[in-house]
Amino acid sequence: MSAGHRLDPADWDTFEAELHRIASACVDRLRAARDLPWRAPPDDMADRVAIRGEGAGTGALFDRILTDIVPYATGNTHPRFFGWVHGTGTATGVAAEMVAATMNANAGGRDQGAAHVERAVIDWLHGVAGWDGGSGLMTTGTSQATILALGCARMRAFPDVRETGIAGLPEIRVYIAEGGHSCVKKALEIMGHGARAVTRIPAPGGRMDVGALRAAIARDRAEGRHPLAVVGTVGSVNLGTFDDIAALADLAEAEGLWLHCDAAFGFWTRLAEAPWRDLSTGIERAHSIATDFHKWMAVPYAAGAVLIRDAALHRATYRERPEYLAAGGAGLAGGDWWATDYGIELSRGFAALKVWATVEGLGQAALGAQITDNCRQAARMGELAEASEYLDLAAPVVSNLCVIHPRAGDADDLAAALQLSGQAVFSTTRVAGRSCLRAAIVNHRTTDADVALAVRALEAEVAGAVRRGAAAK
Repeated sequence: MSAGHRLDPADWDTFEAELHRIASACVDRLRAARDLPWRAPPDDMADRVAIRGEGAGTGALFDRILTDIVPYATGNTHPRFFGWVHGTGTATGVAAEMVAATMNANAGGRDQGAAHVERAVIDWLHGVAGWDGGSGLMTTGTSQATILALGCARMRAFPDVRETGIAGLPEIRVYIAEGGHSCVKKALEIMGHGARAVTRIPAPGGRMDVGALRAAIARDRAEGRHPLAVVGTVGSVNLGTFDDIAALADLAEAEGLWLHCDAAFGFWTRLAEAPWRDLSTGIERAHSIATDFHKWMAVPYAAGAVLIRDAALHRATYRERPEYLAAGGAGLAGGDWWATDYGIELSRGFAALKVWATVEGLGQAALGAQITDNCRQAARMGELAEASEYLDLAAPVVSNLCVIHPRAGDADDLAAALQLSGQAVFSTTRVAGRSCLRAAIVNHRTTDADVALAVRALEAEVAGAVRRGAAAK
């Protein structure tokens, strides 16, 4: 074998057969998702996956992948995985990922099909948001999207910041509801403003208090700080609640602030039936939106996006073209849209393909119906909790999250018992000072029967705690 081919298979027919084998195993796993809950990694997992670097060959390599790695996933493909907001992935996405890896496109720039697909995805997102045009970019997720969005907000307020840095800027403030996502705090730390740049506004019932926000802005102005942006929560991680985005848009407009919407999963209620599709009313007035495809849209990880209303500002915030990235007319260096002009990465994968394939392959109506189903299932779980002698509903069900307070036992212990038994995965949180179990239903494989089974399993665990408590007295 010549040096130029030593990384390609020595026998393409053998490689093809092995690829068919591992593809078949992947399909088998997807088909059997209902029978594959989370499994704890074995004690010797580190030894199993330690890199040997010996060049095992395709057959032996694929054996190790299927035996030592695949069985120990997060478990979020299972229909009773309700812990955290973890998407489920689809067969369509698997196929798209393989094609994208085969193409091996660097989607950072140049005149290529990947750029057109990404723009098509962003244009479609504009329509879902209710925008007439704008800008945007695929990201790894909402955390990265938040940094890009707040970078644009800062650029609008301080046009010289790319040249002069932040040392000469006044103290900025970004406002978010109590319970809003920590990615906002992390973004401001990364941007150099520090955690104290975040002001958390009371959120009775899970919705930002607009009056308290207005007072906080006035107080910061009076004390010499610079209010920069308001972050509206479109689907909170704890309770699935939505800020009054229309009211926040009014206030942001009156105060000259940037309105950013953290819509990691709640954005997709816009595809659902009423009343859930109306929860984000006002998002069409936002300056920026961050969302994830890998949560409620079932696109394989990782895939998110940022939308920026002002395309010129977006480009001015991030464009950097040294000589080796100069745009050309004809040829590969051409093309009038380079993703690198709108973000911080030049080397980036073709994540847009799996989003495009999901929407085109499954259809917007089917995706919206699945989102509607999950909201109805959360409501049903809440009804079952209210009717139970062992459980209480900790907060009203607004969208796809149901938070349950057990009348006996420790929520962490109960959640762990259900996870280890493979019956259901809940996460835990606190509501009104009480430890609770939280179900975030974003799973297209979940049925009403799964919801009922999960509640019965939780009731059984709580009943056991009641008996143990009685026996200890």
